[in-house]
Amino acid sequence: MLATLISTAVNVTAEAAGHEEPAPLIAPPLVIGVTMFVIFAVLMFVTVSYTNLGRRHEAVDEHADPHRQHPNKHDRGQGH
Repeated sequence: MLATLISTAVNVTAEAAGHEEPAPLIAPPLVIGVTMFVIFAVLMFVTVSYTNLGRRHEAVDEHADPHRQHPNKHDRGQGH
């Protein structure tokens, strides 16, 4: 039964595809591809330009202050 449904769907799709024209494009496929590549390249360069934010300063350990009202529970016992 499933094989019959699949073969019917394939036959209907094949018949329908032969009678329809493809949708018109706004530009040739090569122009669309190059435009998409340029857009993604610009987005990549913007992303890469932010990689130096993590290297501005050296990481400084936060000191454990035992007098805080809501102490950090994740100080690994340094505040005791």
